Amino acid sequence: MKFNGLRWRLAQGAAAMVTAGLALTACGSGDPGSSSGPTRPIKHAMGETKVPEHPKRIVVLDQDKLDTLYTLGVTPVGAALPDQTAGMPKYLGDSFTKIKSVGTLQEPDTEAIAALKPDLILGSKFRQEKFYGELSKVAPTVFTDRVGITWKQNFLLDADAVGKKAEGEQKLKAYEQRAKELGGGLGDPAKLKISLIRFRPDEIRQYGPESFAGIVLNDVGLGRPEGQLLADKSDKRFATISPERIDEVNGDMIFVSAFGEKAAQEQAKVTAGPLWQKLPAVKAGHAQMVDDEIWMTGIGVTAANKIVDDLRKYLTPLAG
Repeated sequence: MKFNGLRWRLAQGAAAMVTAGLALTACGSGDPGSSSGPTRPIKHAMGETKVPEHPKRIVVLDQDKLDTLYTLGVTPVGAALPDQTAGMPKYLGDSFTKIKSVGTLQEPDTEAIAALKPDLILGSKFRQEKFYGELSKVAPTVFTDRVGITWKQNFLLDADAVGKKAEGEQKLKAYEQRAKELGGGLGDPAKLKISLIRFRPDEIRQYGPESFAGIVLNDVGLGRPEGQLLADKSDKRFATISPERIDEVNGDMIFVSAFGEKAAQEQAKVTAGPLWQKLPAVKAGHAQMVDDEIWMTGIGVTAANKIVDDLRKYLTPLAG
């Protein structure tokens, strides 16, 4: 009887160990829909996703989300970049240079993302819609819809996803107030016609009222040259212009940027030419090179505030 009783107790212990092991396996199943802590639902461009209340390991797949997290005091563990040679935006400081690269905006590396064990992924339907299903298997994934024109809505959605909705609303409001105050300090800002030109490796663009920088100009209350209102275009973010028509981009002030080294070489060539040099703004010394990472690819509150700083610096003398 003693032997049988011992055997029964050993069997019970073994069963308990198996049960505990199964429970541990279930807890570590890696199901992105489950979380060891509290979650809350976020509605976004791809539906609704339950995200951790306080995510700790965030991967971002678009440039605006880098700016957003920096603005909110959060450093992501990984980020996709415009191309294989691009680094983290310099205006975000040294702390962001240590962020791991996880592919490009158009081709995020899901294996590299998974290796970082994220608890939240922030991306864009516009750029990464076809990767959403795969990314959602790695971690809860939230996508904004469009880029540029919706940058403020995108900022607030991403702020909500990382658990900083109230702080995001405060930061955006503070930026808008700064922009409005600058406009007031310029007297009648609408009288100043501001031209936005960007050189890319394969084309020259003039940016309209629904681009990121164009919206910042709108927030200040600044005017734009007639041609850059893009009134006849359905897409009012930008339109291309040939080097032969560069003399059409005049304004009271021309802000110029270049995306990459090849674009900078083209910019130097065009702006050294006679068509550019005869522009009244250029003759008056009112053409200014600006940081492309801030004016064109920043697309967030921190970048917008830095554009306001540039506008104050370069436009205040014109209004005086």
